[in-house]
Amino acid sequence: MTDPQPVNVLFLCAHNRVRSILAEAVLNNRSHGRMQAYSAGMEPDEAQSPDPFALEALHRAGVSTDGLRSKSWHEFSAPDAPHMDLVVTISDHATGESEPAWPGHPASAHWHYPDPSRVQGTEEERHDAYRLTLLLLGERMELLLTLPKEKLAHAFEA
Repeated sequence: MTDPQPVNVLFLCAHNRVRSILAEAVLNNRSHGRMQAYSAGMEPDEAQSPDPFALEALHRAGVSTDGLRSKSWHEFSAPDAPHMDLVVTISDHATGESEPAWPGHPASAHWHYPDPSRVQGTEEERHDAYRLTLLLLGERMELLLTLPKEKLAHAFEA
């Protein structure tokens, strides 16, 4: 049964082309309406185009890519934006990506995943990097979905 008020989750990363796009698509695919995922970037792609390898990884996994586009975090800080219950920043320690804070938000988390778009190698090796990131994010989503809604706000407190 679908919750009449799903938990809104925003995934933030640098450009909103790979990891946050993957997270948005996977959570929306698996939550069955219990959660509504969105994604945005601190410096989004001007063409609003998700990475083609990310879209291919989702397609191969049977996850819908309808409506996915690179978005700025400013879309979600506007007065008419949906209220977010959880904001998750996705960064890569190895490249020194920043972890922006979402001002005044009660629940937040930082997830560290390498950016598969930085992988060099054959086309198949690159696809493998995206598949691995998608698999790891999927495992994290399964854990997120086990949290009761009333506990979600406190689940990520330090």
